[in-house]
Amino acid sequence: MPLYCQQRRTKTFVLQRLLLCLLFFSSYHLYAQISDVKGVVRDSAGAAIAGATVSVEGKKQNTITANDGSFTLPAKNGDRLTINAIGFAPQTVTVGNESLITVNLNASVNALSDVVVIGYGSQRRADVTSAVASVKSENFVKGPVQDAGQLLQGKVSGLTISAPSGDPTAYTQILLRGNTTLFGANSDPLVLIDGVPGGLRTVAPEDIESIDVLKDGSAAAIYGVRGTNGVILITTKRAKGNYTNTVDYSGYVSTQTIARKMDMLTAADYREQIKEGIRDSSWDLGSNTDWLDEISRTPLTHVHNLTFRGGNNKTNYLVSVNYRYLEGIFKKSDNVTFTGRADINHSMFNDKLKINLDLLNQNNNYIQTADGGSFNGYTYRQALIRNPTSPVYNPDGTWFEQTGIFNYENPLSRLEESDGKAQSVNTRMNATLTYAPVRGLKLNALFSYSRFNLESGYSETKQHISNVRDGLNGYAAVGASQSIDRLTEITAEYTKSVQQHRFSVLGGYGYQENEVFNMFERNYDFPTDIFGYSNIGLGNALKEGKGTMYSYRGETNLISFFGRFQYSYADKYLLLASIRREAASQLYGAARPWGTFPAISAGWRISKEAFMSRQMLFDDLKLRAGYGVTGNPPSNLFLGEALLGYGSFIYSNGQWIQTLGPTQNPNPSLKWEEKKETNIGLDFSMLKGKISGNVDYYIRRIEGLLYDYQVPSPPNLYNTTRANVGTMENKGLEVMLNFIPVQTKNFQWNSSINFSTNTNKLISLSNDLYKTTSNYFTTGYTGEPIQTFTHIVYIGQSIGDFYGFKVKGLDENGKWIYEGKDGKDVSYDDFAHSFEDKKVLGNGLPKYYAGWNNNFRYKNFDLSVTMRGAFKYQILNFQRMYYENPTLQYYNRLKSAYNKPYGKALLTAPLEFNSYYIENGDFWKIDNITLGYNFNNIHSNYIKNLRLYVTTLNTFIITGYKGVDPEVNRLGLNPGDDDRDKYPTTRTYTFGVNVGF
Repeated sequence: MPLYCQQRRTKTFVLQRLLLCLLFFSSYHLYAQISDVKGVVRDSAGAAIAGATVSVEGKKQNTITANDGSFTLPAKNGDRLTINAIGFAPQTVTVGNESLITVNLNASVNALSDVVVIGYGSQRRADVTSAVASVKSENFVKGPVQDAGQLLQGKVSGLTISAPSGDPTAYTQILLRGNTTLFGANSDPLVLIDGVPGGLRTVAPEDIESIDVLKDGSAAAIYGVRGTNGVILITTKRAKGNYTNTVDYSGYVSTQTIARKMDMLTAADYREQIKEGIRDSSWDLGSNTDWLDEISRTPLTHVHNLTFRGGNNKTNYLVSVNYRYLEGIFKKSDNVTFTGRADINHSMFNDKLKINLDLLNQNNNYIQTADGGSFNGYTYRQALIRNPTSPVYNPDGTWFEQTGIFNYENPLSRLEESDGKAQSVNTRMNATLTYAPVRGLKLNALFSYSRFNLESGYSETKQHISNVRDGLNGYAAVGASQSIDRLTEITAEYTKSVQQHRFSVLGGYGYQENEVFNMFERNYDFPTDIFGYSNIGLGNALKEGKGTMYSYRGETNLISFFGRFQYSYADKYLLLASIRREAASQLYGAARPWGTFPAISAGWRISKEAFMSRQMLFDDLKLRAGYGVTGNPPSNLFLGEALLGYGSFIYSNGQWIQTLGPTQNPNPSLKWEEKKETNIGLDFSMLKGKISGNVDYYIRRIEGLLYDYQVPSPPNLYNTTRANVGTMENKGLEVMLNFIPVQTKNFQWNSSINFSTNTNKLISLSNDLYKTTSNYFTTGYTGEPIQTFTHIVYIGQSIGDFYGFKVKGLDENGKWIYEGKDGKDVSYDDFAHSFEDKKVLGNGLPKYYAGWNNNFRYKNFDLSVTMRGAFKYQILNFQRMYYENPTLQYYNRLKSAYNKPYGKALLTAPLEFNSYYIENGDFWKIDNITLGYNFNNIHSNYIKNLRLYVTTLNTFIITGYKGVDPEVNRLGLNPGDDDRDKYPTTRTYTFGVNVGF
């Protein structure tokens, strides 16, 4: 900048000019202090980062980047600017003479800066005040998982995920922080895929980028009634930034074996028993047949995923196609899915308007060997109990059957003489418009349309055992269902930083509606087997009024208004508050169809306090507490109104007339089941991230549980009324610890340990108006021929208690000795076998869960090992209860049936449910082991990266349980029942490849 000071001879004039120069320079320096610095913040791919905080180090000036990543901030040369953004490592730059500062942030490897997806947005991990867990794709369980839920198996404390069935069409069971209802709704968490409700199989597991779990009420309350069982937020791989055109392929091939087989008698064992006089010689039918082997095969599963990326900062896209062919260990057991998805982004009006389109189409089909199901578990039962000396075929080539024995069928005949298929199409179209008219304000509109169509058919030939035995002369059934979901959500969010204050306000409106239609037809007595289920009208049963015809149509909707406020002071004191108010059509006719669901949580980052400034142990230490209310809607429609329904037929004046009568009493007091949850947690990071984790303690109280109560009729139209009366409580402790024991240039070991507890209690089930007739109710079922309940639910006690006769031993005659009501031993002949003689025998819900995950990297090799376990619970072993009794020689038995219980004698008592078949279910599984090799420095114009790996699922188990697998059903009111017809769990071996082009 030019400056001219002309010298003069007089001293006075020189002093005047000198003063003028000093004033000029001072004013210029003052101008430099208040000048604006302009810049733009982008990620490593060149995409603009909106919402990043830019602050002047040591001063109070700060701002937030606009939608195009730009910012303007008062600063001077030499000032240091600190830039923070969710999911990116902080960066500091020094102001120089450049006209525009460009800052490129790198993705963060610090857990405190990780992005955590929450309701209608995201937060930096350091700012989270609720119980939220996040798992990235690199830490997912590897292999042919049943659905997206299995990706998280053993990864999140408090989230129990099990796969108790090896059926390739089966879903995982998910339970988050215990049971929350008796029967008002299911216990599954809400699953959102990129903000839109869906299921765990809506997208291919290979297409998922991350999964976040909202565990407590303060986090889930923003979703109201939908979030009462927790929320699982699935984020798919999305188009982003500036790409050169790339193609990524991942694929693998797998095979399976039965994890543990039941040790049944073989043909050689039968013949040895005949020699010993234990079995009559008529039981030797001359063959050697492994019936389980007859219905089994060596399966081959293969999965392929292609992802195409391209575009620039204005328009980019991601297209993926996924093909999954899952083959089960049993014949005619499979699951084939083809999924195509396109994600397209476009920016307009200087990046103020962004448009996202997400299109998905999924086709699925599988074989049915059951009417309305996939593989028929009854066929597996028949393979176990079939005489191993019996042949498969008669000499004339027909199936060998022994119809004189009750429920005794050729399992291979059941498979080969049945035919069926289920085919479905799932289509989703989502559009999101995001408009940022001014700095800090973001308007968002989401529109979604989903349509699911299923068609299924099943038939049995005239040679099928059910037709031969029952004289049906051919059987067929067809069914179809359709579900249409529409969702609209409109939100506005304003974010602002003022000195050390940072806050955001969100408001929104949502409308969701669902239409369902189902139909079903069943017919028999066909003239031919040629058409199977393709020409169901040929059967005579429908013509004679003996078949079945059924259809149903229903519609529900949910209207919501919601808001949220987030506040942070000095990145030290954190607050989040939300409220949702909504109404559902299920409460039509009720006096209070609207529900209000508030939540509040707060956090204190202790490590930011001045008294922590000199300590070197903690990188971050945050105490948080939250309270939130969510709700369960009734599953049935119009529960507030009196309803009439069609009943049985009566014969009048020479014709059959269907009766019409009351099926439901009005109940205008009906309302939501409400879950009120308090959560206290501590997050920490130590020794520069070498150790980190969190601890949570929660108490959730579910009030207004729905239950059916006996009422007098008259004056009531119907003899029961469903009302909100019950109260249930869950509480527990959750711990997650992450370690980096070793970290060098060539070797790194990351380890995490999780532990959780849960205790459940049904506190009450009565009030002044509605009272139960007793202090308990029974549930669960053994099946035939024992035919009794397995569980009892006492008011004031836990869900999941087994209830039956307690055995103390066996007498010399092979009869049970029981513990009587007074605690004394009672012989089998003197025992009353009444309800009053039964006792609580254990509980089917584990008290403790644990997991241990390890990831190792040595140069180009990587190894991951996932382990998990459950402890302090019991299982009713149905296999032993039915197959470990030598008195029924019609059916094959376990070899252990000929062991002497208590070392006394062979059992001579008939089949019975008692404590002898209740076992401890404690287990520890080495679940998933993956070994991979990454090829670096590939000198190819076509291949950019390559990884090969091998992996196993359900690898090894340590347990004292004698059944197939101690991971049995944990849902509902009868957890711990190990069903004898359950498709056995499998051990999977996989080889896979990932390659980028």
